[in-house]
Amino acid sequence: MSDLASIAKTRKWAHARLLALKSKVYAAFLDLEEAAYSDGALSRMHKELVAVGISVTTDCESCMQWHIEQAAEAGATQAQVLEAIEVAMEMGGGRATVPARFALRVMEDVFGG
Repeated sequence: MSDLASIAKTRKWAHARLLALKSKVYAAFLDLEEAAYSDGALSRMHKELVAVGISVTTDCESCMQWHIEQAAEAGATQAQVLEAIEVAMEMGGGRATVPARFALRVMEDVFGG
């Protein structure tokens, strides 16, 4: 299993497990997530692109994978996701180029080579 598939599998397992355990904190987090990513002054797509950039600067691989997938699902193009990653590299400096490599792999998985 590839590391991308493994990350997604672990994320799905944890989601199901927290729901099964009736985690009040996780339920509140899901409500927060729904409110944060719903269309408003910014569309869901634009909010997902913001999250892609934050995910790169915080070096969260699972977050990068999730938000790149969600951005694409919300209508973002490969070029738009790339620009979000590029902004993150500028904001994060040379250090941010390391997680950007992972984000590029996710982009390839989501959008194709």
